[in-house]
Amino acid sequence: MFQDKTLVCKECGADFVFSASEQEFYAEKGFQNEPARCPECRAARKQRTNKGSRGPREMYNVICSNCGAETRVPFKPSQDRPVYCRDCFENLR
Repeated sequence: MFQDKTLVCKECGADFVFSASEQEFYAEKGFQNEPARCPECRAARKQRTNKGSRGPREMYNVICSNCGAETRVPFKPSQDRPVYCRDCFENLR
C-alpha cells in the first residue's frame, strides 16, 4: 500500500527516506502532512525546544481556605481570593 519516498529536509536540504512503515504510522495517527525535516534535524529541533522550557515550577505553601490543611500550589496566591487544597478544589468544582 505505502512505498518508501525520498523527501528533502527544509532545514538542512539533505535527502531522507520517508519509509512505508513511517507513512503507515502517520496515516494511523491521522497526520495530514509529510515530515518536513530529516530525522537528525527533527531530533535537534526537539532538543532545542526542550532546553527552552521553563524548568521546575515554583510552588507556594498555603493553608486551604476550606479545610485548613497545609498544601502547595503552583501560583502565588493573592490575599483577596480563597485558595483550596486539591481535594477541596475537586469537591467545589
